[in-house]
Formats: sequence, C-alpha cells, structure tokens
Amino acid sequence: MSVRSGGRRRVTGGSSDGSPDWSTPGAKAGRDVATSIDEHFLTSVSSCPAGDGPALGAGEAEYLQQVLVAQVQSRHTDFASRWLQSQGEGFYTIGSAGHESNAAVARALAPTDPALLHYRSAAFYLARCLQAGSESGVGDVLDGVASSVEDQISGGRHKVIGSRRLAVVPQTSTIASHLPRAVGLALALDLGASEHETPWPSGSVVVASFGDASVNHSTAVGAFNTAGYLAHRGTPLPLLLVCEDNGLGISTRTPRGWAERMLSSLPAIEYAAADGSDPLGLRSVVTSAVDTVRSERRPVLLHLRTVRFLGHAGSDVELAYRSPSEIEADLAEDPLLATARLLVRSGTLAVDEVVDLYERTRQDVMAAAKDRVGAVRLTRPDDVVRPLVETRAAMVAREAAACSPTRAAPFHGILPEDGPALTLAQTINATLADAMAARPDTVVFGEDVGRKGGVYGVTRGLRKTFGGLRVFDTLLDEQTVLGTALGMALAGYLPVPEIQYLAYLHNAEDQLRGEAATLRFFSNGQYQNGMVVRVAGLAYQKGFGGHFHNDNSLAVLRDIPGIAVAVASHPSSAAGLLRNCLALARVEGRVCVYVEPIALYHQRDLHQAEDGAWLAPYAAPGSWDPEATAVGTTRSYGTGHDLLVLTFGNGVPMSLRAARRLEQQQIATTVVDLQWVSPLPVAALLEAAAGFERILVVDETRASGGVSESVVTALGQAGNPARVRRVTSHDSFIPLGPAAGAVLLSEDDVVEAARGLLQPEPWRSPGRHRAE
Repeated sequence: MSVRSGGRRRVTGGSSDGSPDWSTPGAKAGRDVATSIDEHFLTSVSSCPAGDGPALGAGEAEYLQQVLVAQVQSRHTDFASRWLQSQGEGFYTIGSAGHESNAAVARALAPTDPALLHYRSAAFYLARCLQAGSESGVGDVLDGVASSVEDQISGGRHKVIGSRRLAVVPQTSTIASHLPRAVGLALALDLGASEHETPWPSGSVVVASFGDASVNHSTAVGAFNTAGYLAHRGTPLPLLLVCEDNGLGISTRTPRGWAERMLSSLPAIEYAAADGSDPLGLRSVVTSAVDTVRSERRPVLLHLRTVRFLGHAGSDVELAYRSPSEIEADLAEDPLLATARLLVRSGTLAVDEVVDLYERTRQDVMAAAKDRVGAVRLTRPDDVVRPLVETRAAMVAREAAACSPTRAAPFHGILPEDGPALTLAQTINATLADAMAARPDTVVFGEDVGRKGGVYGVTRGLRKTFGGLRVFDTLLDEQTVLGTALGMALAGYLPVPEIQYLAYLHNAEDQLRGEAATLRFFSNGQYQNGMVVRVAGLAYQKGFGGHFHNDNSLAVLRDIPGIAVAVASHPSSAAGLLRNCLALARVEGRVCVYVEPIALYHQRDLHQAEDGAWLAPYAAPGSWDPEATAVGTTRSYGTGHDLLVLTFGNGVPMSLRAARRLEQQQIATTVVDLQWVSPLPVAALLEAAAGFERILVVDETRASGGVSESVVTALGQAGNPARVRRVTSHDSFIPLGPAAGAVLLSEDDVVEAARGLLQPEPWRSPGRHRAE
C-alpha cells in the first residue's frame, strides 16, 4: 500500500475509509496531537532505507512482527478512544501511546503468568491476547472505554485492563497500590507448593507494572521493601516488577536519573534497564529477567524507559508544562517506529507492508469503535452494585458449620467444648484452630502472631500446631500485611491477617478500600479476594494505650461498599460471628473485618467478681447455629418492655450493667447486640424495635461518623414512632491514662441517658414522638 501525499496521511477526513471523524466540537486538540504522531510515524517509515541494516534471525523476525501487530493495535486503539470521547461515547482516554514497548514484556512471559498491570499497559494486554490466539483484544479495550455492558472484565463498571481467561487481574494501579498484592501473590505461588494448588501452572511468575511517578509513593516503597526483605531471607518470590518510566507524573517531571538511582539501589532485588526504542536490546534484557525470575524464584526489577504521547489524558494540555520542542523530540523515541524501522531496514518487511498493516489496523479499529457507538450501559443501581452484594446464604450457612473429622488433633485430644468456659480471646483462638483444621488453605499471619502468639495471646499455640507456613509473622507494615492477604487470596488461600491495633489500619486502609473491596466490582465478580481481617481495637484498655492503642473509630470501615464488618462482644457469639466471616470470605469472596474489643479479650465477670458472666462454653462446630450470627442478625439480652438499648462491642457489657442499675428503679430493659455494623442489620433492628416507645442507642464510637448515626437514621426512615436518643463518646482522640474517661462513653452516661429518655415530656401532644 502506498503512502499518500508524500507519506502524509491525515486523520481528519471522512469516515468512509475507516479514519475517524474529528469534526465534532471540542475535538481539535485531540485531532492535532493524534495527527502529529500519526504523520510522524508514516513519514518516518516511508523514508526508512530498506535492507540497509543487518539481517534478522528467523526467530527475531517472527518475534518483531508479532510485537509490531500488538503495538499498532494499541496505537490505533488510543486514537479510537479519543474519537469515541469526542462523540460523547467514550469515557476514558488515559492511553498507552509511547508505552507500546511493554508488548515485549508480554511476549517474554507465558500467557498463563498472572499479570497486574499499569493503566498504560494496553499493548501488553493486546500482545497477550495474540499470544493466546485471541482476536478480541481491541474490542475488549474499546468496550471498557465505552463503558459497555459487553466489557468482558468489568461489565461496564470501569475501564480496567483485565481478563480472567488471560490471567490479567484488573487493577486501578494509580499509585502503585497493586504492588503489595503482587508481592503477596508471588509469595503465595511457592508457599507450600506441594500441598496447595493455585489457579496457575507450576512454575508461574507474577508480573506487575507501574509508572515512574508511583515509585515515590509509600505503597510502592513498602512493596519494594517487602520484596527485598523476603529475597534477602531466601524466601522464594517469583516477581517481575516493571517500571514504565516516561519521566512524567501528569505534569510533574521525574528528576533525571532519580528513578534509576532509586530502583537500582533496592536491596536483594536485581535491577535491569532497557530502552523501549531498542526492540532487540529490550528483548534480550526482558528475556533474561524473566528467565531469572522463573528459574531462581527471586525478584527482578525491569526499568523500561518509555515516552508518553497524547498527554496524560483527554483533558490534559501538555503545552501548559512542556515545550513544543520537547514534545517533538519524543517522537524520535517512538517504540512503534523503532520496531517498524528495524523490520524495514533488515529487509524483513517492505515499507508498503508496514504501511498496509498500519492502515488496515486503523480501519479495523475504527470499525470496532463505531460498533461501540450507542453501546448498552449500566443504568440501574442494582445492576451496578450486583458484584458487591451477591449472596449465597445457604452455602454460607453450610460452610460456617463445617468441621474437620479429625478436629481433636489440633486440640491435642482435649476438645475445647469439653473444658471450662472460655474468655473472648480463648474462644477466638479455638475458633481459628477449628477453622484451620477444617480447611488446610486457611492461613493466619500478621505482626507478632506467630512465635509470640499475638500481643494479647489470641493466636497462641497456632504456629506450633499448624506450622510456620500457615501461621507466620510479617513485617511491621500494615500495607504488607493486607497486600500479602490480597495476593494469597488470589492464589486460592483463605487469609486471616491481623491488624495489631485498629489505629494502625489507617496506615494501610487503601489496601482495603482501593484494592480488596474493588476487585469483585472491577472484575464483575470473576476475580475475588475473600479474606477475614482480624482487628484488635476499640477502647477501654486500662493502664495502657493512648490514641494508637485505644482507637474507637469504625467510620473508615463502614463506608466501604461490599465489605462486612462484625464486632465481637460475648464469647458465646464470637465463635459464630468469626465462622460466618470465614464462610462469607470462602463462599462469596467477601472481604470481612472482624473487630475484637481488646478490653473484652480476657474479661471474665460482668456485674461482680467471680460471677463468670463474660465466659461461655465453647460450642462445637456441629452445635453452632450459623443463622444466629449470620449477616443481618442481632442478639437480644433480656425481655424488658420499658426501654430498648441498641449497642455493640464494649457497649454490650456496659449496657447490661446499666440495665441492672435501671432494674432497681423498676425499669425493665432489653439490650440488643447489633453484631454487624456493616452492613447494618436494619431489618433485624427494626423488628427488635417494634412495640418500644423508648429506644436508646449506646455507641462507644464518636458522635460524628459513629455507628449510632446510621442506626438512628434507619429508625427514622422506617417511620418508627418511638422516642429515640443516642449516647456516644466525644469527638476526640483518646488520651493516655485517666483522662481517657473524660471523652469515652461510660456506664454512668448510659444510665443518665436512659433516665432522661424515660422522663415524661409535658410539652408533648399525646401520641407524638420525635427522634433525638
């Protein structure tokens, strides 16, 4: 195919020849940039001297042609994405133009190697599609751009690079937040390989790509540190980290030499650098890197130098922060042009063959883009949130009751139900032991949980019973703890990570919010990372703490869509709640957080010394009633009709003691433990509230953002006629020592609020009530 007008082929003409129509308002900037890149490629290829370079070997020639196809597809997909946006039919324009050299990374890997990709890695995805014999790659990408329900990975929820069939795990990857997960997955591939089968073939490696600007984010630094730490210890970690370095973070330049200096100095991680505009050099480097990772099971970091075309995204105007000459200079580093030139100069392809491939691909991609005009998109809330709320209640109930036929072994022949009544901590320990005996893929880990058995002894003895591969200590880094869980869940394990204190969760909450909770959403339920995050937390520790050891805020957990948050209180219900969390994680792929009130761990009595009211016999798995502690259930104490108290956690014993004091004044109280604070058991609490004229919500969390706000709202929206009041802790961090009592909810506060609620209100009209 000849090149028109001396090699110039504009993209501004009509659409009869397959080129985009940029005539709509607002499309000029995108047209001009795309035209510049497009024309430079065609002009440069047409002027390339044919056959004046060294001949390629048969393997090299075939390899480069395969890479070229993926690169050309990626380039035209970027153009088409901009065109779809100009038509009001596309909603994502962060493209891969200039990064197409990552197609070479895909070619060096097996199409079954799990990949967690940077958002500019479309050429990688397209190369993997071709490698696996799939022709759907371009359509996959454009479906995501168009937010089409036909998008094979997200179902129209987001533009992500992912595919279940191609082992590409969808990531947002905006701040390298997927790297802790990648480290965890690489660790899981070889952890207990003889006993656990992962979804990927034996000998697989993990690849994770990210941008140079993300190198500076604490999430990336933490992941690098963990990878190096594990490699230093000799722990197998088959991980290829790929930094796609274009020198820019939106408009902020990465200082020259900084990424190389930083990445090449990472301890215990081999560093390899390659230039994206040197196709054969890149092939050699990346092949060697992959061979090292695969054969030696240790991490390698590939520093891939790239350029960025088309700006950061559709609305980005590069001329605001880059000079025209700087932008033009990048055209010489075009990886697509480098591959095409090498094929022409070696005599492998003629100029016309390259141009023909380029133009035919343009037409094919634009035809695919036009097919996405008017795509069906999600419009109903139920359809959007479906992957987050899908339930399998019957299966969860069966799983919650499962037990090992040889469960006596981990208890050394003395079953816990045959022993004395247990504290909350002892109950949790026994429940974990039962769960680990029943399901060999259950793993427990975190800071100090292994040899020491946890700061409060909750995991004591588990490592000795189940071994160091199933119960182990991690680095003192919450991002690593949760990232390890994310990766292990992908590999088919059921992880039970511990966050040592609730306040420490805030160091890593994006691993729950941005990574764990979104995977089912971004993958339309095709991928999941079910886990149970145990969090020691809440307040009322005496003689220890301050803010970092007495944190009473659950707000950061309660507004994450899709996760379930249970709060244990009494040992008689703690086992069932934990078993239901484990079942939700295994059956529904749910991310669960199991909050353990530290102050109740070792409590034995309620009203007076030696009353043993905060102990309970252990319920053997066969005698558990999963429905009593399932999501959406509450638990009631007492049958009084004068006052209903709705509470949870430390509020349960506090309210029960307050109820005893109120009873002496002839006030009969019912106390309801909410058990689940997310999703709130609205139906159950409304049922419990029916018939009560006075309802007190006892909330140990803060007044602002506390659980009680949602409880009161639920009662009000349901039209409950009762007079409602809530009593909470103050909006304050928790100080050290006795001063904590000044800001934390107390038993006296509960009694005073209850008495006030029960006082007659002479100003009221009969039958009228109001919420307070």
